[in-house]
Order: sequence, then C-alpha cells, then structure tokens
Amino acid sequence: MKEKDIGYFFILMASIIIVLAGIKIASTIVVPFLLSLFIAIILSPSYNYFIKKGVSSGISLLIVISLLITFFALVAKLLGSSAIEFNANLGFYEQQLSGHFHKAVEMATQFGLEVPEADLLKIFNPKQIMGFASSIIQGMGSLLTNGFVILLTVVFMLLESNNFVTKITHINATNNSATITHIETILGQIKEYMVLKALISLLTGVIIWIGLILIGTDYPFLWAVLAFMLNFIPNIGSIIAAVPAVLLTFVGLDAISAFMVILLYVFVNVVIGSIVEPRIMGRGLGLSTLVVFLSLLFWGWLLGIVGMLLSIPLTIMAKIILNANEKTKWIAILLGSGNSLSKLKEQN
Repeated sequence: MKEKDIGYFFILMASIIIVLAGIKIASTIVVPFLLSLFIAIILSPSYNYFIKKGVSSGISLLIVISLLITFFALVAKLLGSSAIEFNANLGFYEQQLSGHFHKAVEMATQFGLEVPEADLLKIFNPKQIMGFASSIIQGMGSLLTNGFVILLTVVFMLLESNNFVTKITHINATNNSATITHIETILGQIKEYMVLKALISLLTGVIIWIGLILIGTDYPFLWAVLAFMLNFIPNIGSIIAAVPAVLLTFVGLDAISAFMVILLYVFVNVVIGSIVEPRIMGRGLGLSTLVVFLSLLFWGWLLGIVGMLLSIPLTIMAKIILNANEKTKWIAILLGSGNSLSKLKEQN
C-alpha cells in the first residue's frame, strides 16, 4: 500500500507540473478566458434578475451588455485622458521629486548629518519611482487589449449559463452523483465571492475618489480605478495602489496633504479591508493568511497581473476541487484557515 501511495503521489505531482506548464505556455489564451469567465460570473445575477422578471434572454443579455459597454466606455474615456496627461507630465513630476529629495539632503546636512546622496539616489531614484507608477497604469491598460474577444466570450457565456444550469439539473435528476453537488458548490461559492468582492472594490474606489478630490490630488479618478483593481489583490494590493497617489500628492501639493492621503488609504484599508470585508466574506473564504500571500505570488507568476487579481477565486476553486476527492482532501485542509477544524473539535 505504501509503495502504491508513493507512486500515486509522484504521478499526481507530475500531472500537476505538466498542467501548469501547459497553462503557462497557453497564457495568451487562458488569461482572456479567465477574465471573461469572472466578468460573466459578476454579471450573471443581473442577467438572471431580468429573466426572472419575465424579460426574454435576448433582451436581458442586450440590457446587461449595453450597461457593461457604457460603463467601460465611460471609464476608458476618463481613465485614458488622465493616463495620457499623467504620462505627458511624468518628467515634471520626476524633477519635482528630485528637488524635494535634494532639499531633504540639504536639511540633513545643516543638522550635521552626513547623507550619502549618490548612494541614496541609486536606491530611491526619482525616475524609477515615477516610472513604477507609470508601469502600473500601463499594466492596467494591457488588460483591455483583448477587450473585443473578452466581450464576445462574456456574451456567449451568459447565453449558455441558463442551458448549463438546466443540464446540471437534468444530470442531477438522472444520476445521483456527488460530482454534481461539488460542481454546484464550486459555481455558487465562486459567484458569491466575485460579486461581493467586486461590490466591495467598487466601494473602495468611490471612497478613494471622493477623498482624493477633497484633498486636491491630481488625477483622482486614475488612482480610484487603480484602487478598485488592486483591491482584488489581497494583503499588498492597497499598499501598491497608495504609492503613486501619495507620491503625486507630495510632489504636487505638500507633505501634509500627502500624509492626509496616507491616512485616507489606511482608513479605507482598516474599515473596509479589516472590518467590512471579513464580516461579509470571511466565512466563505476559508484560506489561511500564508496561502493567500503564496497564491498571490504563484498565480502572478503563472498568469501575470490577471493572475494576481484573480488569485483568491482561483485558489478557492482549487481548494473546493481538491476537497471533493478523498485522496486530495488533505491538500484542501492545508490550504484552509483551520476554522472548520476548530469547530469540529468544539463539537466533539
């Protein structure tokens, strides 16, 4: 038995490596498909709502897709103008940041502190810092390069969603298989997570947008969209989103305003990220903090920025699938937060 278990383990590991290598090679196809899948999951409650109200599937689809196109067109217009203007003024912001850096070095010298300015410039290079902000914006734009293909895929997925549910129901009625239950569980949990996460991320972006407008930061809508997208990245997403907004406020306004921006992001992260979000989605997440961070690194390496944005739903999907098989259930337990095990101990 032990030799068979060892052989099964190595076969399983080899299969996983082969599958991951295939996904890595075919990432240009996999990434648009995953984006389409999760956009369709987010839109499916609205689509199903119109159908339940007696609207035909074609008209329901037309309404949902029209709203989606209108939303993305509005965002693209506002985002595009802000991004172009920001990139055009990038050199000015670099000069301003260099000026502030030199002033800080001069102040330190007046107090008798010897500051290795040349060495510090290699570490905190203004061009690299502002270039980092620009690269984030370019990364956001790269997600929209396959917009037409993604839109068409979303349309077909929404049209197929009702037929898929009907097929699952028919299979469940004719074949009393536990696999059907696992499929329904996967779809239900992924849909619940993605819809709630999208709404919470939208709330985060709106609060950041209003706050930055009140403070007077340049391009508030740009940083609000960045906060919305990076909120899908757990743990470090909010930190990355805050960096360009804080730097730009410091360069364009003053240190006090930049400190106010820091307080704004901390407030949003604490209230929404640490209080609101765990209460709404904490029980359904079921992943340990270490797994959340490692999944960010793993899916980011495998699929790039899209993998980072979708790291948690992808990991949840993997956990549910692994939990469905007794031979791989131990992996699902390791991925979990341990809350379910604690409850079992309390019951016993």
